[in-house]
Amino acid sequence: MFPQLRLRRLRHTKALRTLVRETPLSPAGFIYPLFVAHGNGLRDPIPPMPGCFQLSLDQLPAEVEEVASLGIPAVLLFGLPAQKDSLGAEAYDPEGIIQQAVRAIKHASPETLVVTDVCLCEYTDHGHCGVVRDGDVDNDLTLELLARTALSHTQAGADMVAPSAMMDGQVRAIRQELDRSGFTDTPIMAYAAKYASAFFGPFRVAADSAPQFGDRRSYQMDPANARMALREVEQDIQEGADIIMVKPALPYLDVIARVKDQYDYPVAAYNVSGEYSMLKAAIANGWLEERRAILESLTAIKRAGADIIITYHAKEAARWLREPSP
Repeated sequence: MFPQLRLRRLRHTKALRTLVRETPLSPAGFIYPLFVAHGNGLRDPIPPMPGCFQLSLDQLPAEVEEVASLGIPAVLLFGLPAQKDSLGAEAYDPEGIIQQAVRAIKHASPETLVVTDVCLCEYTDHGHCGVVRDGDVDNDLTLELLARTALSHTQAGADMVAPSAMMDGQVRAIRQELDRSGFTDTPIMAYAAKYASAFFGPFRVAADSAPQFGDRRSYQMDPANARMALREVEQDIQEGADIIMVKPALPYLDVIARVKDQYDYPVAAYNVSGEYSMLKAAIANGWLEERRAILESLTAIKRAGADIIITYHAKEAARWLREPSP
């Protein structure tokens, strides 16, 4: 009891604060997303996401080598196709942009863990995540194309696939296809609780994936629901997911915590584009201190229960974590 008990004692010096810190943050738990496009010499800035770029294949080796040099073990790939159509054919084309990118990265940096997003939204001319029939996304017709996409990524050399379309049964369909084809050791990181979020806006600019009609609320989750997230996670675990993900991260820290408390599985959290852009805008206006704000945000995600953080801040955060803190 006060005055004998003084909790400030352990905050008095930097060494003491470091010694008793409960939530360590490390680049070893980061995944860095990359946007890959056709062409040569392409390093196009993404306007709402300062510091992020659309990269052509020839730019990937240097980018991935930098990522690896910072202690970041993995990248997550999103592709911009040469052409779009109603079925998203380039998503599962053996010579599609992601398949070529996987091969380029594994050649340049074999130790880098290459994770591929498995969805159709970047590849369809309507911008939805699956096959559209009568104005709606047909869940079961989409499953076959997602499974083909995941298999083509794995055949190209991907270390892990990450289905994000939020179709019921997508993990099961992909697991069965990979197993049938001899890829029983390829893990699946499931976008298990993916919300229909306003914070995806900048990503849709980066990946040119905005829906051309309607929205994605019929298949992505209602932001008001947390118990439903646990059902989604439970289903993906039963279907064979190895890692489960909550997306977005910062507005859903409570969901991350509930998932981590209930399931003894590795939990990933996607610190999405809108979260990144908000911080960058506030920092550019001088309203927030860059290093402290970004590391505090990432620490909050980790503290909530995330084992893995997918973040556009990965490179800058990794540099700061290697430096002495002020």
